[in-house]
Amino acid sequence: MFLAVAGVMAFAANTASAQDEQAAPAQEEVAEPAEMTAADLLAGTGEEIPLHQALKTKFIEGGAGFMSLIIICLIIGLALSIERILYLTFSKTNTKKLLENVEKALAEGGVEAAKDVCRETRGPVASIFYQGLLRYDQGIDVVEKTVVSYGSVQMSEMESGLSWISLFIAIAPSLGFLGTVIGMINAFDAIQAAGDISPNVVAGGMKVALITTVGGLIVAMILQVFYNYILAKIDGLTIDMEDSSICLIDILTKYNAKK
Repeated sequence: MFLAVAGVMAFAANTASAQDEQAAPAQEEVAEPAEMTAADLLAGTGEEIPLHQALKTKFIEGGAGFMSLIIICLIIGLALSIERILYLTFSKTNTKKLLENVEKALAEGGVEAAKDVCRETRGPVASIFYQGLLRYDQGIDVVEKTVVSYGSVQMSEMESGLSWISLFIAIAPSLGFLGTVIGMINAFDAIQAAGDISPNVVAGGMKVALITTVGGLIVAMILQVFYNYILAKIDGLTIDMEDSSICLIDILTKYNAKK
């Protein structure tokens, strides 16, 4: 009797252990795919963050106050730069064709016909020609002085607004550095309040402080590119004005000699 009971107990124990061994791999197989799926989801979520969302997060982390001022500098600076680029683009004149038309008009209809050609042509070069032709009856010397003087006026008009762009180029990184200094002060205040130098407190404060500097430097670099491009266009227009003005004086001298 005792042997029979012992045999039944041994059989039950073996059956239970076999079931546990079969269940364990199944649990491991179920757990492992779940673990991999979670990791894949985290990796996928990290890669699919939109750019505008990342920029918005950095903007908030840097502090809405200083980052807003830096963004305002960027917007106003870009508006002024685009306005200057459009103005200078429309001021571009085919000076070779204009000189040919003026010379032809002088030969066919005199000074008044040349004035009409200049009035119908846009750009600072045509305006300079018109001002010179207005004083043709006072002599070539007066025409030359008028062309030089009015050329300086046109140069001032082309450079209008550049001082404001250069101001925003200087202010943007300055605001970034100021935000960094204030962020560092806040970080040290947090360390003092905590009573201990915690790496998390120091790293968090430094990160927030440096974001404003990065923003200010990026804005300054963007505006600097536009500023140099505008200066290059002004230099090109200036060279055209100087060359065409000399050609105009030569044309008027020849015309005066033929009369």
